[in-house]
Amino acid sequence: MSEIKTVGVIGAGQMGSGIAHVVALGGYDVRLHDVSRERIEAGIAVIEKNMARQVGRGIIDDAAMKAALARIQPAEGLEAVGAADLAIEAATENEEIKKSIFRSLQPHLKDGTLLASNTSSISITRLASATDRPERFIGLHFMNPVPLMKLVEIIRGIATDVPTYETAVAFAKSLGKITSNAEDFPAFIVNRVLVPMINEAIYTLYEGVGTVDAIDTAMKLGANHPMGPLELGDFIGLDTVLSIMNVLHEGLADSKYRPCPLLVKYVEAGWLGKKTGRGFYDYRGETPVPTR
Repeated sequence: MSEIKTVGVIGAGQMGSGIAHVVALGGYDVRLHDVSRERIEAGIAVIEKNMARQVGRGIIDDAAMKAALARIQPAEGLEAVGAADLAIEAATENEEIKKSIFRSLQPHLKDGTLLASNTSSISITRLASATDRPERFIGLHFMNPVPLMKLVEIIRGIATDVPTYETAVAFAKSLGKITSNAEDFPAFIVNRVLVPMINEAIYTLYEGVGTVDAIDTAMKLGANHPMGPLELGDFIGLDTVLSIMNVLHEGLADSKYRPCPLLVKYVEAGWLGKKTGRGFYDYRGETPVPTR
C-alpha cells in the first residue's frame, strides 16, 4: 500500500472544505485548491468556524484545532496538489468539469500520487479514463456534512488495482470513517436510494398531493427521518439533486428516474436551496419559510 502523508483537495466548497477539515484533523498535511485565492480563503474560514464549533461541543480540544488548521495550506496552483501523495477532487457534480480538472492536474502529478474523486454519482471508470493512471484512481464518496457523517463509499473503477483500494480503505478508516463498498453503477448506493426519494417528494408537491410543510412533516413523523426530503434537497443543493437524477435517468434508461419538472424549474430559476437562500424554503429571514 502507498503511504499517505500529504493530501491535495481540489475544491474549497461545501464538500472540499469538509474533506480538508477531517483530513487535517486526521493528522495529514492538506493542500487546498480552488479557482481563486478568495474561494480558498473562504473555505479555510468555514473550516475554522466548524472546528471552533467542535471545540465548543467538546468533540475536539483547542490544541487539536490549532494543529489541524496549521496543516492546511492554500494551493493557488495545481503544482502543490500534484506533489501530494493523494489528490481528491471535490468539484461540482459535472462529468466534463471533473475530467477537465484531472487533465489539468496530470502534468503536475508525481509518479506515486493516487487520485480520487468525491463524485456522488458519476462513473469512476469514465473519470479515470481522463488520467494516465486509471489503476491508481478510486471513488471516495464522503457524505455531507463531512465532519459529522461517518460513511465513506468506496467505488472501484474497472481498472482500479488492489493496492489502491486497500490504501483508500485504510485512509478513510484513519479519519474515523466507516467504509462501504459500492459497484461502479450510476449514483452508487446512497444516492441511488436517497435522491429518487427526494425527486418523488418533489413530484408529490408538483402534483398537489401535499404542501412543502405537509410532505416534510409527514416524512419526519411518519418515517422517523431526521429531516424532510424537501428540506434535505435544499441542504444538498437542488442543482446537485438534478445532476444526480440526470445521471440515473441517462445511465439506467428507466423512466422512473425522470427528474421532476418542478425540480428543473427551481434550478433554472437559481433557487438551489440553502446555499442560494431559496429553494423549497426561503432562508433569507430569521426562520425558513416554505416557498409553496
